[in-house]
Amino acid sequence: MKKISNIQIGQYVRSKAGRDKNHVFIVLEVIDTEYVSLVDGDVRRIERPKKKKIKHLFEFNQISDMVREKIKDDKKLTNLMIRKEIEKFDLNQVKVGGF
Repeated sequence: MKKISNIQIGQYVRSKAGRDKNHVFIVLEVIDTEYVSLVDGDVRRIERPKKKKIKHLFEFNQISDMVREKIKDDKKLTNLMIRKEIEKFDLNQVKVGGF
């Protein structure tokens, strides 16, 4: 039985597998029920997002409203904006899990 994920654009996630293990990303795009595109504004920039399976991610209950609104309104989103959003994200203040 497959787990249905409620992952959303702008949501903070942490990788739990691969060479980027324990790295925090923001979801840029939900590709399908198995994959998402991730960015961190540094190694994984907007120009080359990381395609990753959802099952290899910890989902946090926090969403970057700024990223979500920029994507929704087709406004310019920069790597600097992504980095600043991730810097504001405090791992000690959030819980792991879906919605």
